[in-house]
Amino acid sequence: MIDDFDRCYRIIEQRDRRFDGRFITAVTSTGIYCRPSCPATTPRRRNVRFFPSAAAAQLAGFRACRRCRPDAAPGSPEWNVRADVVARAMRLIADGAVDRDGVAGLARRLNYSERHLTRMITSELGAGPLALARAQRAQTARVLLETTDLRVTDVAFAAGFASIRQFNDTIREVFATTPTDLRRGGSHVIEPANFDRPGLLHLRLPARTPHAGAATLAFLGVRAVAGIEAFDGSGYRRVLALPRGPAIVDVTLARDHVACRLRLADLADVPVAVNRVRRILDLDADPHASDQWLRRDPALRPLVRALPGRRVPGTADPTELSMRAVIGQQVSVAGARTLAGRLVASLGTPLAAPDGSLTHSFPSADAIAGSSLEDLGMPQTRRDTLRRVAEAIVREQVVLDAGADRDETRAALESIKGIGPWTAGYIAMRALGDPDAFLASDLGVRHACRRLGLDASPAAVERHAERWRPWRAYALQYLWSTLEEGAPR
Repeated sequence: MIDDFDRCYRIIEQRDRRFDGRFITAVTSTGIYCRPSCPATTPRRRNVRFFPSAAAAQLAGFRACRRCRPDAAPGSPEWNVRADVVARAMRLIADGAVDRDGVAGLARRLNYSERHLTRMITSELGAGPLALARAQRAQTARVLLETTDLRVTDVAFAAGFASIRQFNDTIREVFATTPTDLRRGGSHVIEPANFDRPGLLHLRLPARTPHAGAATLAFLGVRAVAGIEAFDGSGYRRVLALPRGPAIVDVTLARDHVACRLRLADLADVPVAVNRVRRILDLDADPHASDQWLRRDPALRPLVRALPGRRVPGTADPTELSMRAVIGQQVSVAGARTLAGRLVASLGTPLAAPDGSLTHSFPSADAIAGSSLEDLGMPQTRRDTLRRVAEAIVREQVVLDAGADRDETRAALESIKGIGPWTAGYIAMRALGDPDAFLASDLGVRHACRRLGLDASPAAVERHAERWRPWRAYALQYLWSTLEEGAPR
């Protein structure tokens, strides 16, 4: 997009919020960079430069606008849609891979040399992995400074900085101010960071509109597993397994954002926790692109118009999702929820500090692979499949992290006895974030197609769904929305 100057300039003239996060506008006369929808006076064409990322603008010497806060925009939806190496790298960087393992670790995960990977990312984004990770740390720091009362030193380490000096230098370079002044100039309400327990934060997570967030929370709520999840009709709570220990997240919907309360074992897990919550709720999706495309089909048009902005519910833990997908084979949603609850109670790790009904972390793949699973009440064949999938994950024959190659993972899953296209597709959709995953043989999909007057045979559904590419996973959410309580899913 940034190669088309005229198009980008028209977007900033119109202050089109749909493109926030897709590119950055930098103004040479002021030395600042903005999101496309910045309310400031549109700069003259000769003073404008466009960048593919905030990191690239920072490397070019621009600082972030204090008015539109470009670092607080939703992430680029491009990294969710694309499946190439750069997109996989961006998903891993967002999940904290560079902060934990360095660029060398990122390159090893993707099976590229460090030099070649850096060259590919820099060529496309104008900045390498280190600069992108640094920009992400700066963004996290700004949010914490402006919206919490955490001590400045705690903010530094919560954002992932290795030292106070590095933190101070980065804030000065990116925002042209000090951390103290950045906090003083914050335009948002300060939420107390510590209530009755340390490590408790209130954050605001931006989302593109339209945002059918209530439908996403309802989807998660009806599948909530006792011990690790809870839903009260408006707020969704769950346990997160993070690099430095378990956490509790509580999300509710606000007018223009998602309110997120985090209780962390270690503040350094803040960036990872935020990224995983965004993945659960699909907050970086582009509802305009998917809805506009799906409305072209007369069968889906009324559903999209009735509730635009549906998202594909994701997961915070791909291993957990894959286990639950196997458990849910050939049983109802309620039945799968019950079986998964038994698995959590039997093999889950108890929390040192339970939070109401949230008492455990989901069992590890090692624990499931090494158990007979006889107390779950599942058929022997499905118990065997569950163990086989767990063993494949432990041996890294199946890769499910943020940087997984979707095609390779689906092929690896379908090579396991007991895993068919439905289970592999469901895992690809929710664990790997594949926007084009589709379940043509799903009973709920077939039931919905019949209600819409379409041929409901799997082959016919598959043919009709071709017109929904590359947004078939979003079409699936609209199809499922037609199901009455108790209808097959």
